[in-house]
Amino acid sequence: MKRLTTIGVYGFTAATFIEQLTDARVGLLLDLRQRRGVRGAEYSWANSARLQQALAAADIGYRHVRELAPTTELRQLQYREDDRQGVGKRNRVALASEYAQRYTREILDPFDLGTLVAELPSDSMAALFCVERDPEACHRSLVAARLHAEHDLPVTHLHPH
Repeated sequence: MKRLTTIGVYGFTAATFIEQLTDARVGLLLDLRQRRGVRGAEYSWANSARLQQALAAADIGYRHVRELAPTTELRQLQYREDDRQGVGKRNRVALASEYAQRYTREILDPFDLGTLVAELPSDSMAALFCVERDPEACHRSLVAARLHAEHDLPVTHLHPH
């Protein structure tokens, strides 16, 4: 049975990130970031090359699904809303409604989720990955909700302890 979880970067160390994935029996990580880097030394482990090395060492597959990443324009829209609300990307708790609507219409609606689902492992969990700590503050929650609604995939969310 195909199952899905989501995970972010913030709040994890490299070790706790891999530990959470391993404990959840994740076999494939789907990277939904446009630019596969994270600012700051604290999260340098999540930059693409280092992350892929750590995943390979833990026997976890990796796939960049750039087609599901928000555009630069959409990210800027969210950043403006964050500024308006006085929150930083690392402590955002919800997506701006305009961002969610436009992401759904411009990115998610045209994407062929059926093909993605067909490629998911059935003997392990797949994880949707981006940077935000809370799924509600990230586009991965929109992808997860659509996969649950349209493909009946059970979805959980991994959080730092």
